[in-house]
Amino acid sequence: MSARQIIRVSDIMHNHYCLVDGFTTVADATRLMRDEKAKALLIRKRNDDDEYGIVLPSDIAKTVLASGRSAQRINVYEIMSKPVIGIRPEMQVRYCARLFQQFGISVAPVIDSAHQVIGLVDYDYLVLQSVET
Repeated sequence: MSARQIIRVSDIMHNHYCLVDGFTTVADATRLMRDEKAKALLIRKRNDDDEYGIVLPSDIAKTVLASGRSAQRINVYEIMSKPVIGIRPEMQVRYCARLFQQFGISVAPVIDSAHQVIGLVDYDYLVLQSVET
């Protein structure tokens, strides 16, 4: 019987995100996401007592495109989800998958002990990088 290899979030996280200010317009944020090939926007904390926010492309589609609102007139803070559920880099991926399932999320920032974003983890990377074939 072989020992099961432990895969941690830090082993599979990626940097396909953009960290922006909450006053960034959706138009500017979308352009930045396209240029950087980002899967998510993380909204910076305003101060140490604040929390990170997140905007996914699906949020922009639902709250801006579908409603016919102007992306130049909406700031990302207006459509972000906040606070985000942060994932510790040392968490095992199996527990990350359970957390995603329990809270109905598919992407989360990886936050270190200094409370800084160091990466992003999502179902795509979780599955493609950790499931044995």
